[in-house]
Amino acid sequence: MSHVDLMAGPPPTHLPVDPATEAVTAGEDPAAVVRRFPASPLAWATFADAAVAAGADDVTVYAYARVGYHRSLDTLRRNGWKGNGPVPWEHEPNRGFLRCLALLAKAARAIGETDEWERCSTFLRDSSATAAEELLG
Repeated sequence: MSHVDLMAGPPPTHLPVDPATEAVTAGEDPAAVVRRFPASPLAWATFADAAVAAGADDVTVYAYARVGYHRSLDTLRRNGWKGNGPVPWEHEPNRGFLRCLALLAKAARAIGETDEWERCSTFLRDSSATAAEELLG
């Protein structure tokens, strides 16, 4: 009889390589990357980061991050995620999702959406303490 650890949480989710990785790494225009890879969490995270860098208003950043967050949830679910459990920052393909989540949390806080800031920042910490430290400080 094998021993099952009933206290163990769900296994970590390790996403496959994001299809936009090459385009993002090559420095392609973030809007063009989103158009080519609209389901890509990395594309949306890069697009939202570019908007922040360009001085876009908080509502625009919020919208980009929210799309990336929802596309991320789709990707996570397709790859076995059951709604909770670790999504390690150390696994590079997970970073698009984690960046979208952090961007959404910060944008929510900026527009006064306190409940969403708290929910998203907690979700980020629960997914990856390393990502929360890296992305939220």
